[in-house]
Amino acid sequence: MLYYPKFLLRLTFFAGLILCFTSVVAYGQSSGATPINFTLNVGAGEGGDVSVAIQLLFVMTILTLAPSIIILMTSFTRIVIVLGFVRNALGVQQAPSNQIIIGLALFLTFFLMGPLWGNIYSKAVVPYMDGSATSTQALDVGGSYLKSFMLKQTRSGDIEFFLGLAGMGPTDVEEVPFRVVVPAFILSELRTAFQMGFLIFIPFIVIDFIVASTLMAMGMMMMPPVIISLPFKLLLFVLVDGWYLVVRSLVQSFNL
Repeated sequence: MLYYPKFLLRLTFFAGLILCFTSVVAYGQSSGATPINFTLNVGAGEGGDVSVAIQLLFVMTILTLAPSIIILMTSFTRIVIVLGFVRNALGVQQAPSNQIIIGLALFLTFFLMGPLWGNIYSKAVVPYMDGSATSTQALDVGGSYLKSFMLKQTRSGDIEFFLGLAGMGPTDVEEVPFRVVVPAFILSELRTAFQMGFLIFIPFIVIDFIVASTLMAMGMMMMPPVIISLPFKLLLFVLVDGWYLVVRSLVQSFNL
């Protein structure tokens, strides 16, 4: 039996489709059959709204960018970075695993963003589905809620920095465009997450320092300090209910 690579099979399949299509067109032209006309309307629809084709294209674009929107325009960035810092500070590289950290960060994001998404659905999606608002109006209302959330978490210095890069002067908060709000929000989230990670590292670094000094004083310089300090760090983290403190600090760090 002959073996064909996958790309050859796909190439043969598409070549066959093109051959069939050209054969049908040639037959229609030679026999005088009525040609098939395709019309794509990209103008305005009823009530001044964009056509269905443009709406479908926009929905497909949103679905493609949905992971980036969830990661960069919500609370997910700060949460997943801080949880990663907690794992690194403990010194355990695979417990909890990446899937657990990402899953916990995702569900915490759903918990924090739930009221905001509820407002967007009730004030933007429902009127659009009822026909009482156009797609442009629905996007403006939904975008205003999302921009308001990001502005509450963003430092004014970061907004001024990107306004300067964009060549814009002093601008009212309501008039700041998304192209300025989104990068300023991401920069603020990274800064806040690293500040929280630094505070998380401090008690575990103290334990590592004490263990390393003790082993050196006892002359056990060949003993890796990590082997001794890891149980003490886990014990400290369990005694103070570390996961509860971390999650509570993360939730309370957002201005909702």
